[in-house]
Amino acid sequence: MIDELHVENIALIREADLVPCAGLTVLTGETGAGKTALLSALKLLMGSRADSSTVREGSDGALVSGRLFAGAHDEDGFVVTRRLGADGRSRIKIDGGIASVRELSERVSPLIDLCGQHEHQRLLDASSHIDMVDAWAGVNVADALAAYREALVHAREAEAELARVEEASRTQGSRLEEARFALERIDEVDPQPGEYEELAERLPRAEHAESLATCANDAAESLSGENGTLDALNSAIAELARMGRVDAKLAEFADVLTGAAISIEDTAADLVRYRDEVDFDPAELAAAQERFSAFKGLLRQWGPHMEDVFARRAEAQDLLSLVNDAEAHVAKARAAHDEAEAVLADAARTLMRRRNAVAPRFCREVGKQMARLEMGRAELVWESRDLPRDRWTMQGPCACELLYRSGSGLTPRPLKRIASGGELSRVMLACKVTLGESDQTDTLVFDEVDAGVGGTTARSLAAVLADLARTHQVIVVTHLAQVAVQGETHYVVRRSDDDVPETSLLLVEGEDRVNEIARLLSGDASEESLAHARQMLLEAGRL
Repeated sequence: MIDELHVENIALIREADLVPCAGLTVLTGETGAGKTALLSALKLLMGSRADSSTVREGSDGALVSGRLFAGAHDEDGFVVTRRLGADGRSRIKIDGGIASVRELSERVSPLIDLCGQHEHQRLLDASSHIDMVDAWAGVNVADALAAYREALVHAREAEAELARVEEASRTQGSRLEEARFALERIDEVDPQPGEYEELAERLPRAEHAESLATCANDAAESLSGENGTLDALNSAIAELARMGRVDAKLAEFADVLTGAAISIEDTAADLVRYRDEVDFDPAELAAAQERFSAFKGLLRQWGPHMEDVFARRAEAQDLLSLVNDAEAHVAKARAAHDEAEAVLADAARTLMRRRNAVAPRFCREVGKQMARLEMGRAELVWESRDLPRDRWTMQGPCACELLYRSGSGLTPRPLKRIASGGELSRVMLACKVTLGESDQTDTLVFDEVDAGVGGTTARSLAAVLADLARTHQVIVVTHLAQVAVQGETHYVVRRSDDDVPETSLLLVEGEDRVNEIARLLSGDASEESLAHARQMLLEAGRL
């Protein structure tokens, strides 16, 4: 949901702020006033391609920023800022952090449907038709889809395993010899997990055992031997303690040095124990060095780490096992593959049976809303075509699409073949009303939904938009008074007549709103049009 939108230097807009309500927000204004500039700003916020021609003439750059909430459970929301230079370069920040256009699109685009502008019209993408039907169907289809997807993943894994086993069973020549050599050479050394690391730590001590023992012995002698550190320290302690009877400060020094003497004495004892524990065995050292050299040989061939050596051994053993008992391994992998395919086929049938059962009902419900919009006998038709097994996707085993026909006797055609943007927008409107709270998109923006509409159709359109606003945030650019009076929030887009025109965005309430509705009704503010406007707002509960 859009909490607020701030725009600077986009087309004719110098600066504008839009704070839409959670329900229905309407934007009205004269033709050419600059309403499309706001939609351009919104597209930039959704991650569309930046175009320097969007920047207001004479400006160094443009800015669009917005605060949005990702669903009802998002309490904090997030802030998006996009700067567009006159040179066409774009800079994006999300919550203050630098972001890419792709990240912007992934974060914002799923939250907003821009209806009536083909570049952001999800209804033109057949894959979205499946998503709408599945969302409307609820848990019945969702469970079947989850089971199908799990089965498809398992089938793909089984297919990959079968291909691996079959390829391995056909292995001959040098590759087989390399595997045999690797297995024999590694097994000859027979490395154990952690052994190389333990040996690498222990060997230097064994190689320098004599020097280490001598060092520890000399250090112990320096500390506790005759005329060593302890002797001198104990003499100092005794003298300080004697004179401490005269000055207590010297007694404190004696206490400190006594603690030091104890630590030195303990260290000297530890050094003696270390010296005695150093074990020098030439035969054992030679064996360790030989073992370490063997490890180094393995690492040179299959390293650089022992994990690589173990992996090579497992790979070689697996390959030889497959070759030596190829027929049994292939049969086992093929049986697992066939079983996975059978489970997948069953899951696919269940999914499509449920989806094909619910889709026509969805089309009928959408048709009811289309009838409310005075679209005559127009209807949606669900088409499902089986796909070859190798073309099955995570959406399902069939190519599914909602087709449109304007009369029962006509041939259904893809929605992208609908020429009228307004008509397409009304189809989207009907779908969204039918979806209600099942729809995953929070905000819907309609630009051309009232194109070619008047009379009773205008009233019907206004009623349907009001219904939709109960479950979505709806923003509508409209020329119809019938739609405008239904808005909880009403903005007017105006263009100045200066030498350099400027578009402004004004929130209208009270009598200002009455005047705008009157303008929509008759183009002026006569007593009759003002009275009519006031009556319409009263009936809609907006005055």
